[in-house]
Amino acid sequence: MKKKAATKKAKTVIKGKGDKLAPLIVEVRDLIQSARRSVVSVVNTLQVMTNFEIGRRIVEHEQQGEKRAEYGKELLKELSARLTEEFGRGFSKSNLASMRAFYLIWSERIQIFQQPTGKLNLHEKSQQATGQLDLSSKGQEPTDQLEESQNPFTLSWTHYVTLLTVKNPDERSFYEIEATDQGWSVPELKRQKASALYERLALSRDKEGLRQLATEGQIITKPEDILKEPYILEFLGLEERASYSESDLEQSIIDRLEHFLLELGKGFLFEARQRRFTFDEDHYFVDLVFYNRLLRCYVIIDLKLDKLSHQDLGQMQMYVNYFDREVKLPEENPTIGLLLCKSKKQTIVELTLPADANIHAREYQLYLPSKELLKQKLQEWSAEQDPRA
Repeated sequence: MKKKAATKKAKTVIKGKGDKLAPLIVEVRDLIQSARRSVVSVVNTLQVMTNFEIGRRIVEHEQQGEKRAEYGKELLKELSARLTEEFGRGFSKSNLASMRAFYLIWSERIQIFQQPTGKLNLHEKSQQATGQLDLSSKGQEPTDQLEESQNPFTLSWTHYVTLLTVKNPDERSFYEIEATDQGWSVPELKRQKASALYERLALSRDKEGLRQLATEGQIITKPEDILKEPYILEFLGLEERASYSESDLEQSIIDRLEHFLLELGKGFLFEARQRRFTFDEDHYFVDLVFYNRLLRCYVIIDLKLDKLSHQDLGQMQMYVNYFDREVKLPEENPTIGLLLCKSKKQTIVELTLPADANIHAREYQLYLPSKELLKQKLQEWSAEQDPRA
């Protein structure tokens, strides 16, 4: 019994000392977690760069051989068999074809990062990644050093394989920029691509804004920059023909708020649902209230199951006026009103609202859109915008 008591006392003493080590434990924990994140990032970077170099060598070998499609197919088939036998999985014919396509598409970007020989020096980078990462500088992760070495690739290999399926160069550039800036996982990248985010944003912009999407991604500087057409709410799980009310739609959005925020876009913060305000003894309720930190303004949303009416637009105008006069701070920008509806007639919107109204009506869908239909609309829109057409 005495021995057990002594052991318990020893553990208590050690625990007491452990409290004094708390600051050190926090620092060591942060260092370990940072190193683990960096190892994943470095491994991803080296994999992408290695696959790029494999693609380069395949193309160069093809250029020295017979310029026939059959030759290329046999080359990939034989190369896959030999590499798989020596290195195992990861070198299937389709993977090698992806590496070849990856090099052909991204080769121009790499030119400024090449060694004098025309090839990336993977040996030098792998030495830096595995043996020369400086962990001593506080606030700087090891991956910062790879960024300083002008790493041309910002995503994982699986991201790039997904991007290879995007044929339009401008669209592909947009998704690469957004996936990098927003930290999209591969499933999120696939979802945004399937929901035709690029086309939906493009339809809400002029030709200059369309070029900006391809070169800079989605830049938020004015209210119109946050708008899409249509909004895609397939993640709510509501059947298109099912019977549901506006409150059902609102509750589904709240239940899947994280997904809805991703669909809304950059800079949105959720504040309230069914926000009540009262004047002249009457109560009014705004369905959803958000704040956009990039635009520094409130964004209030009303949900409509059917087609939009001029009464809906007038009601939203009242909501916006209330927020501008009673809620927003003097240093904040004017409130944005957004009506999400199943259908709308643009003529009614234009005739009901003043030209400078900060109110927008957008349709929503409960299923993923047809990319072909949106591309057709985008082509028609581009033709209308082109004065030579």
